Amino acid sequence: MLKTIVVGLDCEEFSERVIKTLQTLHLNSLTKIILCHVLPTYENYGLEDGDKPHPSWESLYQHREQQLKAYLAQLQGSVIEIVAGDPAEEIIRLANIYQADLIVIGTRGLKGFKRIIESSVSGQVVTDASCSVLVVK
Repeated sequence: MLKTIVVGLDCEEFSERVIKTLQTLHLNSLTKIILCHVLPTYENYGLEDGDKPHPSWESLYQHREQQLKAYLAQLQGSVIEIVAGDPAEEIIRLANIYQADLIVIGTRGLKGFKRIIESSVSGQVVTDASCSVLVVK
């Protein structure tokens, strides 16, 4: 029986697929689901695209929080965690804190050289997590 599941969401279009996949699992009503999103650190926010205007870090946080709250209604027994840092490291850290039995995460489907350059969060989570990982394509 799965007692605790950490769900890493990036709040992009494939987050819907992750939620739908999660809903297909036969979960006990006592299963705790932690919906998490990892923001860039405040200091690093927006440094890659210096020419483009960015919303404030606080408004980004609020926007992501609203998106995650929309999923709360669909998933009984869930809570939200929004943290800042490296996505793979933070998802694994939360899984360790909550002693998760499973991590559910999406993948962007990167291949070849692009996967090496942009790094794969899901690949790093699969490699480094101490619990099972379900990767949703």
